[in-house]
Amino acid sequence: MMEPSASAPTSPVLDLLRQLYESLLSVDEGAVATYIPELAKADPNGFGICLVTANGTIYEVGDSQLPFTIQSISKPFVYGLALEDNGRAPVLEKVGVEPTGDAFNSISLEPETGRPRNPMINAGAIAAAGLVGGKSLAGRLKRVIEMLSTYAGRPLELDEAVYRSESETGHRNRAIGHMLRNYNVLEGDPMEAVDLYFKQCSVSVTCRDLGIMAATLANRGVNPVTGKVALRGEYVENVLSVMASCGMYNSAGDWIYRVGIPAKSGVAGGVIAVLPGQIGIGVYSPRLDARGNSVRGILACDELSRHWDLHLFNRPAAGKSTIRRQFTGADLNSSRVRTAEELSALRTSGGTIRVYQLQGHLTFSTTEVVVEDIIQRFGEIQQLVVDLRRVLTLNEGACRLFWNLVCKLGEGGKRTLFTHSDRHSLLRRYFKAKLGRRCDDLFRNYEDNDLALEACENRLLAELLPGRRIDHRVAVAEFELCAGLAPDEIEALASCLVRRDFRPGDTIISVGERAEELYFLARGTVSVVLPVAGGGTRRLATFSPGMTFGEMAVIDRAPRSATILADTEVECEMLSLERFEGLQRSAPRICIQLLTNLGRSLSQKLRKANRELAVLE
Repeated sequence: MMEPSASAPTSPVLDLLRQLYESLLSVDEGAVATYIPELAKADPNGFGICLVTANGTIYEVGDSQLPFTIQSISKPFVYGLALEDNGRAPVLEKVGVEPTGDAFNSISLEPETGRPRNPMINAGAIAAAGLVGGKSLAGRLKRVIEMLSTYAGRPLELDEAVYRSESETGHRNRAIGHMLRNYNVLEGDPMEAVDLYFKQCSVSVTCRDLGIMAATLANRGVNPVTGKVALRGEYVENVLSVMASCGMYNSAGDWIYRVGIPAKSGVAGGVIAVLPGQIGIGVYSPRLDARGNSVRGILACDELSRHWDLHLFNRPAAGKSTIRRQFTGADLNSSRVRTAEELSALRTSGGTIRVYQLQGHLTFSTTEVVVEDIIQRFGEIQQLVVDLRRVLTLNEGACRLFWNLVCKLGEGGKRTLFTHSDRHSLLRRYFKAKLGRRCDDLFRNYEDNDLALEACENRLLAELLPGRRIDHRVAVAEFELCAGLAPDEIEALASCLVRRDFRPGDTIISVGERAEELYFLARGTVSVVLPVAGGGTRRLATFSPGMTFGEMAVIDRAPRSATILADTEVECEMLSLERFEGLQRSAPRICIQLLTNLGRSLSQKLRKANRELAVLE
């Protein structure tokens, strides 16, 4: 049997980020910001993308750890700090929340009150900086940097060169500060608030930092990597609201319509995007468009949203974990009754078969958790079963991840089986569109887990036990129930048996009928079935040559409790209860051995059932 690969492949999520990164490298539109001289020194070709899930998984490509200054991306974080320090009502008295449609450096104040329209334009950000608590400018700056560091999950520092450049050229912002002081939006020396604003914009970060900071907002203010609280959860909704309506300045409406993710850009080339409860995205590329937004950053977020259906209003309903249950082929077997040799092989090597039972709404973020878990177990898995029975909805973002996963498993010589996928037609259509003629080879669907498990077991056993016979006629001496009988006892038993043949689909035993025979299956396969609500049947067990069925009749003589059907051409050797009673008188040792073997078989089935029930709890 092929040994499982020891090394896991890259994640499909990382693959897409790499493809996106490569596709956008050739985009050279836009120009580096020059109105702050120090920013003009940036390499225009710098480019990084970082995606962080709300549970802390980090995916990054390109220049994701190249330092640059945070600039206006600091605005929503400082606004959140102002909310914590003062509460909503006092902050709303000083800073509005209405979009302006103006550029980031517009002097957009309400005519009567002088209140800035929102905290994402410079006027509102300076007002928010003035609301940060502290006895001195140094103390307030220390709090801001510590707060930003908690979001990033590491200590951040001020870039002194950029700060000096900002301060030396920030005359417009000083003018805004004086106007805010004129309206008493700022109290005290307005230059302290302006200077704090210059310094918060000059904090050095990386694209990776931005991804984690965005994911912290996505995780309701808790850093998903460190577990530390950066912002009280009650204020996260306020921060995300102004990001959604005002974060991309005079293109905010177009952004939320197309991309649909609350976002904030900075003139150093950074962009963050936050999908609540799911992911945070950080992008760095210093070439800006006419509105001051990163050209590649916008394209990257747009592509990610389109590929994975990340639009805010496509958000899945809240629910339980996507993975309802997972187990291996060593933990739980199909209803196919196996020989002792086969059961031993499955207990030893069945761990290479893994079943994932999924539930709820499958989108990019909920499916990513599943895919990442599978990728981490790549070396253990040879056959994967994905059960979609309890999945309520499934979108194109989930389909893309499943397609990437199935292809990766296929490249590694592993196969994937889906169950209950017929109720999600989008999945098959997606695979068909991507795979074409290869669809039937890679997209395998089964009616239920039991049939899929049986298919996986059959493949595994064919590798482990290549010499086993599965379509042959079994002699009386080979029946499991006849173990321990001497040759003359076998002959005596055989003389009491009556052969009967059945065609595929024939009913061998009907539920409720009187139990009068014990069946030895000489050739073919039979299945035990029960009717289910709404029509149809459910398979309880399938027997192979050498096994017996109907044995409960020997024990309790009660009416048949299930129906048994012939799956194939079947030959049975039947022992009537009347002849069994005759053997008890003429050859009691035969009956004792049959009953001993029967008891052992029932004990093994009970132990197996107990193990499987423990898995399903």
